[in-house]
Amino acid sequence: MRTTFRAALAALAIGAVYFVGTGAPAFSQTAATGAAAPEFTGINQWLNSPPLSMKDLRGKVVLVDFWTYSCINCLNTLPHVKQWYDKYKDQGLVVVGVHTPEYAFEKSTTNVQEALKRLDVRYPVAQDNSYATWSAFHNQFWPALYLIDADGRIVYQHFGEGRYAETEAAIQKLLANQKPQKPA
Repeated sequence: MRTTFRAALAALAIGAVYFVGTGAPAFSQTAATGAAAPEFTGINQWLNSPPLSMKDLRGKVVLVDFWTYSCINCLNTLPHVKQWYDKYKDQGLVVVGVHTPEYAFEKSTTNVQEALKRLDVRYPVAQDNSYATWSAFHNQFWPALYLIDADGRIVYQHFGEGRYAETEAAIQKLLANQKPQKPA
């Protein structure tokens, strides 16, 4: 009886690790693919950038990355996000990190600034201490990637680590289909 119980607990633990680690869908709904991207809201501080809005980013391809600097899964995805920023920023990709703290010490702007410097994050980061933007996206995961097309619609999302080639292919496709910007 004890062996069966232990085996069942081990299976549940392995399943939980799999779902968290692979970004498998959860039981509740996040922002729907095809829906208009929510506005950045309730942002405590913008770092590496003046304040941004989805309205002002229309016409650009936007990658929104929900993360926090002490999350190991977020740190494992960060090199890919930084690489996409460096590789595609001149082609029209805007990367916005939405730093939503998991722990109280992550709410400190000084701590976030130090982490950005230490991790060499140069793209805009919105400090979402109140979870307002997180909630607007109905997000539930660290890390979470939302790819938004030039019309402001969520066209791709991924939760957790992995699928880097798939995510980059989605970025490339959107950039290739991007409408040319009209001169102001």
